[in-house]
Amino acid sequence: MIDDSTRRFTNRVADYVKFRPAYPREVATFAQVELGVAPGAAVADIGAGTGLSTKLFLDAGHPVTAVEPNAAMREAADAFLAAYAQDGRYRSVAGTAEATTLAESSVDLVSAAQAFHWFRKDETRREFARILKPRGKIVLFWNSRLLEGSAFLEGYEALLQRFCADYAQVAETYPDAAAMAHWFGEGFEHQTVFPNAQLLDFDGLSGRLMSSSYAPQPGDARHAPMLAALRELFDTTQQDGRVNFAYETRVYAGRPVRAGT
Repeated sequence: MIDDSTRRFTNRVADYVKFRPAYPREVATFAQVELGVAPGAAVADIGAGTGLSTKLFLDAGHPVTAVEPNAAMREAADAFLAAYAQDGRYRSVAGTAEATTLAESSVDLVSAAQAFHWFRKDETRREFARILKPRGKIVLFWNSRLLEGSAFLEGYEALLQRFCADYAQVAETYPDAAAMAHWFGEGFEHQTVFPNAQLLDFDGLSGRLMSSSYAPQPGDARHAPMLAALRELFDTTQQDGRVNFAYETRVYAGRPVRAGT
């Protein structure tokens, strides 16, 4: 993973658990139908964070190993998914995308969600190929916040640009469709998009903002003015006490291209 990315969210775990969006269940259905991944096939969820993406595949009937280097996030996932651990379908390990600790040819599907943009891409490609079984597949997906389409969405983007110094740098690390096709190479098979959204009151909106690694924290001179601007944005754009925080869940999938193939 990119330097310091494994520690970037350590002091934001509580907000991440409470306020980050889940992923559409259609992602797991897509893996089963379009990629031919059998129900019950073993999944490795890489950069699993607090377990939101892991739960998606657990609920679809898969045993899942969550690979997460950040101890605080891994502990949050273990608490969140404790019921699945009791029946043996869930376990977590301390590992990275580039060095998962998993055995060679041990899983049927590798998944990675929001964390993918932090991975070192060449090393990750080799590691995914190593841990996948010969007919194994890869599915990569993340929630991409819509930047326009409503006064709230456009105002929120302007707020980030104004108050969050490294927001643009982080946003630019998300690959586009052309970059994903290049990453998969000859193994690229599918891409699709699913709609997703959160309806948030002000507490939910402020928590969602503070779950972002680039948001200034208390003690930073920008923190209080940022929250004041967020309050003003909420008050002027809310409907029935909520704002629609809209996303597209972008999905890219295929097979690994192994050395010598």
